[in-house]
Amino acid sequence: MNIHPIKTESDYEQALSEVEKLWGSEESSKKGDKLDVLIVLIEDYENKHHPIDPPDPIDAIEFRMEQMNLSRKDLEKYIGPRGRVSEILNRRRGLSINMIRNLHSNLHIPLESLIGKVEQHA
Repeated sequence: MNIHPIKTESDYEQALSEVEKLWGSEESSKKGDKLDVLIVLIEDYENKHHPIDPPDPIDAIEFRMEQMNLSRKDLEKYIGPRGRVSEILNRRRGLSINMIRNLHSNLHIPLESLIGKVEQHA
């Protein structure tokens, strides 16, 4: 099978190229098994060398608002009065635990996104 650990960016590029060639291989075949192993190695390398941080909480809220066609007024039942919604979305105030719970439970925004660091402006 000639598979080895991915230690360098060159190894990574070669593994990606090999995955492209093997993509669509039949499951449990030699090529399918090789594809499975390469994907695991690539994911491990990417997690270590190319991590993707969760989005900023406000960006996540605004993205969900756009997806669900929600207005700032719609957020009041999850965050609080209009002024509080404005403070949150303008990054003048951080999210409270209750706000995070409400947004996660009702709008299904991932917790990882909501608990990220919000850069507040003075």
